[in-house]
Amino acid sequence: MLSAQLYSVRDQLAADRPATLARLAEIGFRHVEPFGLGSPDRAPAERRAAARSLRADLDAAGLAVSAVHAGLPGDIAELEEECEILGADTAFIPHPRLVAGFGEETFADPTQLDAFAETLGAAAESTNLGLGYHNHWFEWVRLPDGTTGYDRFWRRTSAELLAELDVYWAVAAGADPASVLADLGDRVVALHLKDGPAEPGAPQTQIGTGRVDVLGVLGGAPSIRWHVAEIDTTDLDPFDLLATNAATLVASGRTTWS
Repeated sequence: MLSAQLYSVRDQLAADRPATLARLAEIGFRHVEPFGLGSPDRAPAERRAAARSLRADLDAAGLAVSAVHAGLPGDIAELEEECEILGADTAFIPHPRLVAGFGEETFADPTQLDAFAETLGAAAESTNLGLGYHNHWFEWVRLPDGTTGYDRFWRRTSAELLAELDVYWAVAAGADPASVLADLGDRVVALHLKDGPAEPGAPQTQIGTGRVDVLGVLGGAPSIRWHVAEIDTTDLDPFDLLATNAATLVASGRTTWS
């Protein structure tokens, strides 16, 4: 099923969230993937209030939540509360810096990486919430033993930890999405889908116009539940790009609106 990562329209959300969510619903989306939960620089009560406010706007637009992107608070019960308010059963950590004591360099340091894998794995085992990790490109850094940080991470962490594969950034890192999906198996429960030059900072374009074989990846992974349309940066109107990409995905027969 299709979902839209709300980071794609972050500027529009900041300017007028109800209108932005209504526009996504008009395009045809029935699910969205919010970001920014579990933020360590906001008090738990403030985060709960923000989740309630977002839920009210989502309900008004007729939108449900597929999963969320979040930081990992010291007490995972705080994240569970935010997710419960939003009706989400899964949360993905989208960057090591959102876990206390870690940063982007974590994936280049085997000792830090093992600690990160242990931290997320232990958190996944301690909660009924589906907890997972979402990649960018830097996770595939080559380690001294010749393996990649991404591969080591998944070998060292708990089997309870889920994966959301960002296909675009995997390609940018030089990885083969089909091989990644085969290695991780049913741990992958969601895909981020977009196209373009597959280079950090480069504007993203319509599916079918760049380096990423989005439809081919979808065709080889029919059991993955969530297909999340996302834009990191683009020179196009983000609503138009989301609408075009969503229409392409649905027309392919490889996903549905709901």
